[in-house]
Amino acid sequence: MITQSYARTAGLLYLIIAAFGGFSIGYVPSVIIEVGDAVTTANNLLSNKAIFNMGIFGDVVVLLTEVVLTVMLYIMFKPVSPTLSLIAAWSRLAMVLVMAINLLLNIMPVLLLSDAAYLNVFEPAQLQATALIFFEAHDYGVYIWQLFFGPHLLAIGYMILKSNLFPKVLGWMMLVGSFGYTIQALQKIMHFENATLSFAIIGLLTIVTIGELAFALWLLVKGINLPSKQVKL
Repeated sequence: MITQSYARTAGLLYLIIAAFGGFSIGYVPSVIIEVGDAVTTANNLLSNKAIFNMGIFGDVVVLLTEVVLTVMLYIMFKPVSPTLSLIAAWSRLAMVLVMAINLLLNIMPVLLLSDAAYLNVFEPAQLQATALIFFEAHDYGVYIWQLFFGPHLLAIGYMILKSNLFPKVLGWMMLVGSFGYTIQALQKIMHFENATLSFAIIGLLTIVTIGELAFALWLLVKGINLPSKQVKL
């Protein structure tokens, strides 16, 4: 049986992911990476190893927390729809797998710039360029995991709408905003640039971000409604 303490724990996990993920994905790259400039990026990495390592730690916290939260969300929404809750869970776990691979890509530049003896066969410029390639691959990895995160939010949003567990506005924000992740991912990996589409993506991502934070806070403060009858799909 789902209790209020269970729901509030899920809300806390959401906020942990938002805090650590915002730091490791949002802040750290802005300190380290200079787009198109391998030399500056390498120097930034070597000069800010402490910040970079904190970002790696943040990624690890996010990965482990995501696994726990995925299971909790599955249990929470299973009474609403066993099928959709399973789809949401597998989509989020697929996202976590991609994030784990992405973490490996993010670590590789440190190894390339470590001055290890076996790297002496390469020129410094070659190592710096390769390090930047790994950072760029990491950026694309983010768009790949977004492809799985979009369907997860779509399923969660729909289940919120079809149940009395939470305010329906949260469901609409997740359902509609989920397309922001999917469309942005497709736009980036297909190298399709369009000003109107980019503006629409920003709007959708703003909606879903607010919706996710509001959902986390609702879980943490209000908990979950426990109606006697829930919808089966």
